[in-house]
Amino acid sequence: MPDISFYILPTNSDQGRFQFVCKLAEKIYRTTNKVYILTDTEAQSKKLDDLLWSFRAGSFVPHQVYAEFPPATENRVLMGSANAPENWQQTIINLSSRCPENLEKSERILEILDRNETIKQSGRERYRGYKQSGFSINTYNI
Repeated sequence: MPDISFYILPTNSDQGRFQFVCKLAEKIYRTTNKVYILTDTEAQSKKLDDLLWSFRAGSFVPHQVYAEFPPATENRVLMGSANAPENWQQTIINLSSRCPENLEKSERILEILDRNETIKQSGRERYRGYKQSGFSINTYNI
């Protein structure tokens, strides 16, 4: 059963959420764990792909956008709008408006919310779903 954490940011912008996700992905990468970032669209995945190259000077986070097949190399950060492929289900950062599938295969689900009403409402629905399924949930106001 995965640990589920909700991070609530004080911002009200995609840019703030994406910057936070880059920092979080870098932290997870440095602990040698793989992470999958679930997005709603390919455009969001592409935006994260670009941002991971430039979010902080001197930072390097190996990453790739997931389309249909897992990467041939062992990139530590994979992102996409499809469900996490095998071997990247351990830790999922959820930027999407839906719950990741196959939760029983995950150890950690990290939900990233901000002050945007649409984002908050979607997050509340996922929170209720997790709670009804008996998951333990932590909430962090950043």
